Amino acid sequence: MTELSLALFLSCIFIFSVLLTGIIRQYSLRNLLIDIPNERSSHSQPTPRGGGLSITLSVLMSTELLYCLQITSLDLTIALGGGGLLVAIVGWLDDHRDISAIWRAISYTTAAIWAVYWLDGLNSITLGEYVMSLPVSGSLFAVLGLAWLTNLYNFMDGTDALAAVQAICAGIFSGIMFLSSGRQDLAILCFVISTASSGFLYWNWPPAKIFMGDVGSCLIGFSFGLLAIIGEKSDTLPVLVWFILLSVFICDSTLTLLMRILKGEKWYSAHRLHAYQRLVQMGVSHNNLAMGVLGINVMILWPTAYIAYRWEKLSCVVASIVLLLMCIVWGVIQLRYNRLSISVN
Repeated sequence: MTELSLALFLSCIFIFSVLLTGIIRQYSLRNLLIDIPNERSSHSQPTPRGGGLSITLSVLMSTELLYCLQITSLDLTIALGGGGLLVAIVGWLDDHRDISAIWRAISYTTAAIWAVYWLDGLNSITLGEYVMSLPVSGSLFAVLGLAWLTNLYNFMDGTDALAAVQAICAGIFSGIMFLSSGRQDLAILCFVISTASSGFLYWNWPPAKIFMGDVGSCLIGFSFGLLAIIGEKSDTLPVLVWFILLSVFICDSTLTLLMRILKGEKWYSAHRLHAYQRLVQMGVSHNNLAMGVLGINVMILWPTAYIAYRWEKLSCVVASIVLLLMCIVWGVIQLRYNRLSISVN
């Protein structure tokens, strides 16, 4: 695909996403597919949801089209098309009526198993200078990681523009890196995710006129996880680089989950304990939060991810520094919120 044809293709994706999100908004309003604010919400106005269907259709349709154009492989098409479709269907149904956590977990794990099977597993992981051979456990790790990333991206979709901004940032950087590595097929998919998310963001920028919903957030998480596995297997964009790119979401969701488990809480129930939710509760606007995540990506995560990509020997060190930084930031936010809560009471 030439540069001109790629630009035209992505322009069509953007227009498609903008228009379809507007249509979905009207559908959601007519069918009362609306998020009503409650004590666990981070918004104050009833808002339609399910707008992420525009992103999902953009990704799944593009995957099929790229295969027809002989740009993507059959295995990638089946892995993303089949697993992504299952994730999207469950997400769309959950947006209409709540599906229990256990059934969502089973569905996302099934989709992950399907994808990892068609990608022929994950037999090794590169950690800096070392390559760890994992003939069996590697595939298990891939399934669990893919299912978790699908879930956690949904967990982090709780404020206006946040999930879309993260998708745009991760999609742009990973697309450029895949392109520089000669993987145009993977690069185009990354750019599709970024472009479709940009079209959706037109409607989702604070104050949001529509929310992404599970149908969009889960598909984005699943797609990034699958691309990370392929990047690791093909030695083009290792898992450690993907960890850095998505570290804001990975660390906040994982640390919050561990905190809830240690407290003996029902970790699968809805809550407002994530660091980004604490910031909103402390008065940070949705607009400033989204801009803050954008700034973290561009000024911190992109440069460190590039260092880990360009100088592979330093990837473990760089990823560890990013992990430590994210843990510190998460801890400071939680402590500050607790102190403010105590002082108010």
